[in-house]
Amino acid sequence: MKRLFFDMDNVLVDFQSGLDQVNEEVKADYADDGTGKPHYDDIPGIFRLMKPMPGAIEAVNALKDNYDCYILTTSPWDNPTALQDKHDWVRKIFGDIFYKRIIFSHHKNLCAQPDAFLIDDRTNHGADQFGDRHIHFGSKKFPDWKSVLDYLLQEDKM
Repeated sequence: MKRLFFDMDNVLVDFQSGLDQVNEEVKADYADDGTGKPHYDDIPGIFRLMKPMPGAIEAVNALKDNYDCYILTTSPWDNPTALQDKHDWVRKIFGDIFYKRIIFSHHKNLCAQPDAFLIDDRTNHGADQFGDRHIHFGSKKFPDWKSVLDYLLQEDKM
């Protein structure tokens, strides 16, 4: 069985849906990381506020019987609640589907294997090391879960 890794933020989880629930004062405190970029992912508790991406739950349910599924996600180093919040979110939304199948790493390339796919919206943290098995979620080729499902369910038949 081929292995399938799911990123969380903006793949399974709608990051913006959590940010929309944070008050403006708190957002202002995280609007600049010292280099002019916001660091909203450092807001304590933000990860427990997020909703699933449209189609994510259905996609996981459609793929879980055809692939050896894991979550492979990074966690902000400076957010003291992020690890637990992400874990709790997965249990709340997916129940036992990912029981003991969550990997937190800033080095996703450590999981790159010949028969492994990664669904990720970015290419950093080693996602680019998956080569043509990196399913770049939100890209022109894979704009949504329907396109990902079509590809992976066809790939599984090969």
